[in-house]
Amino acid sequence: MRRGTFLAPLLLLLGGGSAVAEPPLSLPQIDRIRVQKAARTMELWSGDRLVHTIRRIQLGDAPTGPKRFEGDERTPEGRYAIDWGNPNSRYHLSLHISYPNAQDIAYAQARGRSAGGMIMIHGQPNDIAGRVSGDWTDGCIAVSNAEIEALYESVPDGTPIEIMP
Repeated sequence: MRRGTFLAPLLLLLGGGSAVAEPPLSLPQIDRIRVQKAARTMELWSGDRLVHTIRRIQLGDAPTGPKRFEGDERTPEGRYAIDWGNPNSRYHLSLHISYPNAQDIAYAQARGRSAGGMIMIHGQPNDIAGRVSGDWTDGCIAVSNAEIEALYESVPDGTPIEIMP
């Protein structure tokens, strides 16, 4: 839980919140994430126990099929890891997914293309109040701001993430 001290002062400052603010989500340390793209869910595991399911995740503009190339607006499919977090993201916090792996790079290069990169789990855009509707990212996985705050606190670097069709 390496990010634990980042949000605590901010949450204290914002204390009261607004009527539309989501309640804080508290999670244990997460050691495995499973995303089901078609179901729009993200399962959070601690040990051998499913501790929470995030529903209504948002994907790339072209959500069907695996990411193959930079700019295809698809969300990757496969096994990756969360490898770093960004508190200064253009979105409300973000966690980087280790896409592309060697197989992704080889596939794209064999076709004279780039596999792309900078795939994240992130909150909503900083310059928009509320939640954007539908699938809108360039291949990332978007969640609510309250959900990314909980993920940011409870998902350490190296956490495996499996993204399924």
